[in-house]
Amino acid sequence: MAGSTARGARAHRRPWWARAVHAVWAYVRRAPGTYTWLAVLLVTTQVIRHVDPATADRILERRSTNLHHLQVSPVRVLVTSALWIAGGGWPFYFLLYNLFHVPAERWLGTLRWISVAALAHVGATYLSEGVLGWAIHRGLASPRALYTLDYGVSYALAGVVAVLTYLIVRPWRYLYAVGVLVVYGLGVQQSRDYTSIGHFSAALIGFACYPLTRDRPGSFDPVASVRAGCRRVRGRSGRPTPSARSSVWRVWRVTSAGAAGQVPRRSGPVGPR
Repeated sequence: MAGSTARGARAHRRPWWARAVHAVWAYVRRAPGTYTWLAVLLVTTQVIRHVDPATADRILERRSTNLHHLQVSPVRVLVTSALWIAGGGWPFYFLLYNLFHVPAERWLGTLRWISVAALAHVGATYLSEGVLGWAIHRGLASPRALYTLDYGVSYALAGVVAVLTYLIVRPWRYLYAVGVLVVYGLGVQQSRDYTSIGHFSAALIGFACYPLTRDRPGSFDPVASVRAGCRRVRGRSGRPTPSARSSVWRVWRVTSAGAAGQVPRRSGPVGPR
């Protein structure tokens, strides 16, 4: 008992920056796959930023999942195309990864999470490029579209966004699912290009990954979470009230336990994504 008290006192005496680093590390290590991917994307983004445009084009062309590369080196380009960002910038994707990939990896576990992302990335790539190939064959697209740049992480992201539907409790689950379909469906209706078809296909693949979620514990109730946050703000002492603490715990406890392994383009028919 005395030893535990001493350790707590030493932890309390640690400087604020040490406590902040510890908190950040505790947060990051619960989603190792997501943050490893973000680290790689940060490096590749800096590479593209510091080379001349001609060199950047050559780098990205070698990693493009266009019809030509899918015929001659499919595995290489399917892997490497997901290591480069197409538009939006790294900070924007850092935000999106924390909003969607982090909770998905913590809930599903790293293996199942990366399986959903890979299925969406590969499946949507082949579906969108298949539509493009059909259009070329019918004379609806230029044969030069065989070499169009097609790279990025947004197909994988769309699949993960969709699979998170099954983490949300009913009836909010249905509202979220409709929102996902509307967002990606409007992309197809407005853009009418093969990249938007890929995004919509990736979302459908994410919905189809339901079998990977069936035995995963945990759920998220957005209304209970908001109410708990409001009660916390209204707490007289500035600390969460007991009811707020219990509500937050009910919302997140199983998800956190599951994460620990416990039970309670450029212009063209297809562009960078």
